[in-house]
Amino acid sequence: MITGAHAMIYSKHAEADKAFLRDVLELGHVDVGGGWLIFALPPSEIAVHPGKKSAHEIYFMCEDVNAFKSSLDAKKITTSPVRDQGWGLVTSVTLPGGGELGVYEPRHARPGTASAAASKGAPAASRKRSAAVKPAKGAGATSLAKKRAAQSAPRGKVAAPKAKKPAPTKKTAAGKVKKASRAGR
Repeated sequence: MITGAHAMIYSKHAEADKAFLRDVLELGHVDVGGGWLIFALPPSEIAVHPGKKSAHEIYFMCEDVNAFKSSLDAKKITTSPVRDQGWGLVTSVTLPGGGELGVYEPRHARPGTASAAASKGAPAASRKRSAAVKPAKGAGATSLAKKRAAQSAPRGKVAAPKAKKPAPTKKTAAGKVKKASRAGR
């Protein structure tokens, strides 16, 4: 069974790019010996796109690409203008070694959240797979479930307001039911 993924960036200036990942993007890392760093990545996903040739790309994702771009611009790090691709807002970062690293703010459904696939009109098979993801059990399960629900909420839509509780009722001396005043409670 697959337990993870290992992505590689090839660079003419590997030490400078490693320092960038460590110091600027602040990715966690381990030194496996001799200064050979392996960086931790946040949760990831993979997609297959049609193309004229076989190739691989890596993009980092963020919650707010404009804020990310602004923070790098302030550090005098070259980034491209943010482009709206429909499926996300995209920029690229020029690494010290000269390569480019794509960064985007996704606007598409994300795997692993049941309501995200269903809310975006995903095909039934996709919704079925996503529905198999269940909140963790035990301590913190409620907050994890709330966090997943918040992550899966479609962007740009406002959640429906909570239903109001009906006003309490009281019986009068004559036996009639009367709504009690909320202010009087």
